[in-house]
Amino acid sequence: MPNPYLPSWEYIPDGEPRVFGDRVYIYGSHDRKNETEFCDHKIKTWSASVDTPGEWVCHGHIFHTAPDRDHPSSTTHTSKQIYAPDVVEKDGKYYLYTYIAESQGCVSVSDKPEGPFTFLSCYKFDKGESRDNGIFNDPGVLVDDDGRVFIYCGFQEPYMAELNPDNMYEVIKGSHKIDVIPPSPPFDYFEASSPRKIGDTYYFIYSPKTAPRLDYATASSPTGPYTYRGTIIDNSLDYPGGNNHGSICKIKDQWYIFYHRMTNNTIMSRRGCVERIEIREDGSIPQVEMTSLGFDTSLNPYRETPAEYACVLTGGCFITELNVFRRPVTNITGGCVIGFKYFDFGEDYSNTTMTLALKCRGQGGKAKVQVYADDAKDGVKLGDVIIDTHDGDYRGVMKNLTGRHAIFFVVEHTYTGWDWAVKPMETRQLFDLDSFVFLK
Repeated sequence: MPNPYLPSWEYIPDGEPRVFGDRVYIYGSHDRKNETEFCDHKIKTWSASVDTPGEWVCHGHIFHTAPDRDHPSSTTHTSKQIYAPDVVEKDGKYYLYTYIAESQGCVSVSDKPEGPFTFLSCYKFDKGESRDNGIFNDPGVLVDDDGRVFIYCGFQEPYMAELNPDNMYEVIKGSHKIDVIPPSPPFDYFEASSPRKIGDTYYFIYSPKTAPRLDYATASSPTGPYTYRGTIIDNSLDYPGGNNHGSICKIKDQWYIFYHRMTNNTIMSRRGCVERIEIREDGSIPQVEMTSLGFDTSLNPYRETPAEYACVLTGGCFITELNVFRRPVTNITGGCVIGFKYFDFGEDYSNTTMTLALKCRGQGGKAKVQVYADDAKDGVKLGDVIIDTHDGDYRGVMKNLTGRHAIFFVVEHTYTGWDWAVKPMETRQLFDLDSFVFLK
């Protein structure tokens, strides 16, 4: 399944991936399209078999802070939005840790990883040691091999504490530790705490102040000290930026980084994405680029590719949801670049040309789409597609390709006399891109 890896109408950011048994589960916030606020009042979970991690099954809503048409509220102490949860397993039970806006966070329990979860308790803690009056911002929880349980939280001021493993919600007095990941360089901690343990090494994944990325640090103890190791992924490189939140997960023999991207020209409509990563023998994780691949190893250029798989969007264009069936790249003006990584064109050495068909919705402007392989500036020019003012299937003859390549569409405004009078060249919206396919 390409990126975004969940169904096109689903918005689950802040994803915490967890493998329980033979399935991988994603727990996260829940956004909606065209919102002016982060998240809503429910947590929704999906899972997939570790053998087919792109084939997701919806388990519905597992926790609520407000009633909806199908569910009562899971809480009585608050009705605020839920942000960035986490789930861990302990002694055959599954515990859901929720961060609720301007409210005490809470712990819930279920016999199954897919829930539903029943409210257990708000956090119990010594108020003299509390950093945020029991909110526990962006909780990330680690159950260590010896049964000890640690919670990591914080917004700009990171902290951690140890939980009583007998009840999973009581903070052990004297266990609070501030700045477990320093807010100063090179760490620059901001939010999105997510702990993991790999072998004997403790990993702390988080979002720094300086960019919408996911960085990581490592230690030989759950309480640190942690050493800054670098960036795993930056979701604002050649793409509309916002924030980032996610974590790493091993599915069978492959490691992945789960994260999210912005859509709908807002930072409040985020969709989950995933990339393959490598963890080297020295514990380092080389930074990876954003791609269109998700759980796939390559895209098929001879099948229709939805525009929403774009992983490069520059010049002001963005993906938007028009309805449940259409998610084009819109706001396309002269100078925009739309990119997709990576396609496997196979080994057809007999042809010298092929055809590219773009499915577009006209917006009143005329355009030339210059098509490049490998790089939008220094790559191989494949050909052009001329876009007129009406909706349609626009085609252009391209140079033949073999092997694996990224594809970039570089948009140029082609002017008529009346174009100049209506809008300046840099703001004239030219067309919406719905999808495309290569033909042989």
